[in-house]
Amino acid sequence: MQQLLHRGAAMMQHREESLDASWDDLKLFLACAKYKSFRNAAEELGLTSTTLMRRIDRLEESIGCKLFLRDQSGLTLSDEGTAMIADVAHMERHAFNVFRRASRSSNNTSGTVRVAVTEGPGNFWILPRLIDFQKTYRRITVDLRCAMEQADVARLESDIAIQLEPPTNPDLIVAKLGRLHIYPFVSKEYENLYGVPATLAELKDHRIIKQSAPQVDDGAYARVLGLKSLEGIVGIKTNSSVGVLYAIERGAGIGFLPTVSIALGAPLIAVDLGVSHHADLWLTYHKEFRASERHKIVVDWLKKIFDPKTYPCFRDEFIHPNALVPMMTAAREGFGLTGYVAATPA
Repeated sequence: MQQLLHRGAAMMQHREESLDASWDDLKLFLACAKYKSFRNAAEELGLTSTTLMRRIDRLEESIGCKLFLRDQSGLTLSDEGTAMIADVAHMERHAFNVFRRASRSSNNTSGTVRVAVTEGPGNFWILPRLIDFQKTYRRITVDLRCAMEQADVARLESDIAIQLEPPTNPDLIVAKLGRLHIYPFVSKEYENLYGVPATLAELKDHRIIKQSAPQVDDGAYARVLGLKSLEGIVGIKTNSSVGVLYAIERGAGIGFLPTVSIALGAPLIAVDLGVSHHADLWLTYHKEFRASERHKIVVDWLKKIFDPKTYPCFRDEFIHPNALVPMMTAAREGFGLTGYVAATPA
């Protein structure tokens, strides 16, 4: 009997020790499962690979099982890791909800709202209008992050996100804002020096400025142009949509931009090759923010400034860039915008 009691006490002690697993280490486990590599996960987390591996070793020792199968190709979840990941993700989701509720319940009509958006719409469409928004809602601070990397709203990387791919998380509210129509453009200087191609066959005699970045379909350029490869045609490749616009303005080549660029007054020439592309803009935020007054104000404002009924550049149907200019003039003046400031020096 005494022996059984000692054995039971030892088992209970082991279970209690396993409950001492650090929540921070469990979050590292989720990151390693997401990136399938210690090196990639460490870079994202701002840790060294050695530190991350040591923390995962500690977690595995604490819970008494191996979570990953490790080989030269990276990390694969073990059976135990696969069984555990859904529970840990569930824990994380509830942890984030605690912080969201705290943010929602404090000072609903004032405070900060973090908005993540792709670079072009953020810099050239939202930011100019944000100045007028701030004059009206002086107690709300909009923290605008313009980057091509997609912010994970569910993981509190942002309160609201405007992105090119709709999220699938059921905890998020998703609404389509509008559509960006992508079209080839050159500067007047480029047209004067080199002319513009009249057909796709003539494109090989020109140079393309190509954006390569997260959320950008890397194969879209060749696919839309009906080419197997862009080898020998790309002159400049950049991750920045602002950089693409600047390079086009300075006469570096032909680049693809949303048609709203010329509608805002950018000094560009549309290149009519008989091709166009589009990308939808999706607004997303967590359902917990439905009860936050300041978040509702920002969401409603974002929907208003991207409304396709008011701004035809965001309609689903394609409108030629030249036809957009007179259609958008009234809308631009209505916001007190004097026009687009070109990168090309006077």
